Amino acid sequence: MTVVNCEKCIGCGLCVKDCIARDIKIVDQKAVVRNVNCMNCGHCIAICPQNAVTIEEYNMEEVKAYSKEHFDIESETLLNFIKYRRSVRQFKAQDVESKILEKIIEAGRFTQTGINMQDVSYAVIKSGLPELRGMTLESLKNTGEYILANLTPENKMYENYARMWIKMYTSYQTNPEGSDFLFFNAPVVIVISAKSEVNGALAASNMELMANALGLGTFFSGFLAKAAHGNAQIRDFLQIKEGKEVVCAMVIGHPAVKYKRTVPRKQADITWM
Repeated sequence: MTVVNCEKCIGCGLCVKDCIARDIKIVDQKAVVRNVNCMNCGHCIAICPQNAVTIEEYNMEEVKAYSKEHFDIESETLLNFIKYRRSVRQFKAQDVESKILEKIIEAGRFTQTGINMQDVSYAVIKSGLPELRGMTLESLKNTGEYILANLTPENKMYENYARMWIKMYTSYQTNPEGSDFLFFNAPVVIVISAKSEVNGALAASNMELMANALGLGTFFSGFLAKAAHGNAQIRDFLQIKEGKEVVCAMVIGHPAVKYKRTVPRKQADITWM
């Protein structure tokens, strides 16, 4: 429940104007939250000049006052940071500490979600990676065999992947300790699941930026995400909650490669109207 401290409130009405749910009104020169349509988004907390608003369900000690020094980023620096990021598939044999992983997840936790659903969940896999690898490769192998046996026009585009997945599984069965072309010997994988694919993807994007800012290397494993789709064994292992789907799998480690420059891209496809 959202609560306004009447002793602090000056009745300025800024929270009323900024409330998308239209759930706040001014009564006797004080802001009053009806808590009927409130989504607990916190806009009223952020905009209040008197710090008069709290949400009982949240830890209000997390709230930080704005300061230019600690909050602003130069636009050109941010753009270059985004341009410089690379998907990394070469990792050092070095663990990633839990406190670092928690900071990456924090970047996901504070990412916006539609109607403030906050529906994103995170499964952090470290010691369970060998087991997850085996289940994933088996699932991909089964999918590959199905595709090759049913080469419809839609499946035809995945034919090369199907053969690759079967080969990866065969190599794994022959030598489980051999080359890892799934996780590339990274020490940790974070699987992001959500009710909304958009919410999960937005969180994952911010998490990747945080991982890069921490000097880590990452790539998103589309293979694991595909293997988990509709696979009860993998879903149970990852403890995916009912109503949620695996959106993406973020492979993380200390990079064993250093890139020297950015790379070019196609021109943006823009329609100005």
